[in-house]
Amino acid sequence: MYRTNTCGELNLKDINKKVTLAGWVQTVRKFGSISFVDLRDRYGITQLVFGEELNAQLNENPLGREFVLQASGTVSERSNKNPNLPTGDIEIRIEGFKILNKSNTPPFTIQDDTDGGDDLRMKFRYLDLRRNIVKKNLEFRYAVNRAARNYLHENQFMDIETPFLIKSTPEGARDFVVPSRMNPGQFYALPQSPQTFKQLLMVSGYDRYYQIVKCFRDEDLRADRQPEFAQIDCEMSFVEQNDILNMFEGMIRYIFKTVKGIEYNDPIERMTWEDAMWQYGNDKPDIRFGMPVINLKTPFRTETEMTDGKLVSGANFAVFDNAETVVAIVVKGGASFTRKQLDELTDWVKRPQIGMQGLAYIRHNTDGSFKSSIDKFYDEGRLKAIASKGESQPGDVVLILAGREERTRKAISELRLEMAERLQLRKSNEFKLLWVIDFPLFEYSEEDNRWVARHHPFTAPKPSHIDTMINNDPLIPDASAYLGHPYAGIKANAYDMVLNGNEVGGGSIRIFQRDLQEKMFAALGMSEEEALHKFGFLLGAFEYGAPPHGGIAFGFDRLCAILGGSEGIRDFIAFPKNNNGRDMMLDAPSTIDAKQLKELGIHLDTKSPGGGQH
Repeated sequence: MYRTNTCGELNLKDINKKVTLAGWVQTVRKFGSISFVDLRDRYGITQLVFGEELNAQLNENPLGREFVLQASGTVSERSNKNPNLPTGDIEIRIEGFKILNKSNTPPFTIQDDTDGGDDLRMKFRYLDLRRNIVKKNLEFRYAVNRAARNYLHENQFMDIETPFLIKSTPEGARDFVVPSRMNPGQFYALPQSPQTFKQLLMVSGYDRYYQIVKCFRDEDLRADRQPEFAQIDCEMSFVEQNDILNMFEGMIRYIFKTVKGIEYNDPIERMTWEDAMWQYGNDKPDIRFGMPVINLKTPFRTETEMTDGKLVSGANFAVFDNAETVVAIVVKGGASFTRKQLDELTDWVKRPQIGMQGLAYIRHNTDGSFKSSIDKFYDEGRLKAIASKGESQPGDVVLILAGREERTRKAISELRLEMAERLQLRKSNEFKLLWVIDFPLFEYSEEDNRWVARHHPFTAPKPSHIDTMINNDPLIPDASAYLGHPYAGIKANAYDMVLNGNEVGGGSIRIFQRDLQEKMFAALGMSEEEALHKFGFLLGAFEYGAPPHGGIAFGFDRLCAILGGSEGIRDFIAFPKNNNGRDMMLDAPSTIDAKQLKELGIHLDTKSPGGGQH
């Protein structure tokens, strides 16, 4: 054998033991005729001591960083112990060694605090993976994987594989397509999710299914998005919404306990989509801190809040008078912000990513008085009334945005998160879970004057809304009055799990009756022929005793990143792509040779920008 032990397991109990280790040279330190070598493998680091008797041999065969080394010797107690290493109490007095392979000088240092930039480390990812910090991330990913599998296995779920070469049935994002040599002119698609397959498994009687599965979407990338990503994909038969929520609350609690050592015993709040949008400005609110949105003026009325803008209207302040929406947040302790800080916040909301024209503020001074950027238009009584609506206290500041409804509500949500970041209210070691439920089933497409599915076309409406969907024509006769159409009020039997302001899982109770599924396809503008072409297999399956069923998919990479305290999922993927969807190590995607193109019947149009195909 190349080794009797790993570089992470020896300790004082092994004193005087004869051992052989094998691994990579981390560092070499020479003190006269004695050399100290840190040898590293997946399990840890052990210090090797090369005495005077090996000096000549080392001079003939000098060791360098990342050399692959086999060394044999005796375990001894270290005089200068290293409390930061599990093996820090011992060292190996080397009696013989063999260089198994030499190494070029690495392009960056193989250590946690490396000098390599992102592109360089992605190009030499096989070296980057040797770094301890990256190894810990992959170990953490495996721990989450193992915990999820153990929980699902104990709850009678079966791991069943589904195909990667399927039919193209776009579900919102673009498909990756694969040409078929045996079927010229025809293409497979890589699955965006195993959605229809897991529903078919429910029809087949496999009432508890799961996979930790790769999915593929051809979409623009960012820190928490990759063209190929993993899901914990699950489906259950004979269930209602509460059954799903309770089952997967249990899974997340189990992962917290098993992987993080955290007993997450707090009740997990369930918030409607409408309340989330109204109170926080988005459908995945971070509830680790307060700072709810104050609705001062809005074109909409909801069951949870009624406002007609009296607090801000009628003061001859055109910005508020002409705005569709006026919203605000109260920042605790913010009255101490300097004018420079407030001007900087104004510049922040004016950035193109936020898109606001400006920012108004009301200082609630510690003496109880009020000072505002809009006190030319509002007397102290009205300023106090606005601040009181947000339960402002002396020492706080009220930050106000105004404009079009959708953009302004999104902007106040981003401002809320930014203020929490600046005030260090978003702690990576604090976790808060939330279910968001009762999403709208449909969104309105102004471009096509029709409905589109907010989730996907297999999501069932809430049971109380099924009749509304069945008994009404989905066509929109008056585009300007689409909000008055019966379909605008239909709620989905859908749910998202949110962790620290990130959607980590989403799912729904599914449609399982053919007539309701056909109604859904019609509502989305599909003709009967198109529905049969794309989903005839599923509609046919629903005629053979399909059970009621529902499921959920967790973004596995994102869940690992959040639990691991990272902002990006690439840190928890062994071989990720960059923001352009490229594998820097493989230099992929790449061209293919003419012979392959001919076999596939593909002709490239190299004259068009970016290339194309006939």
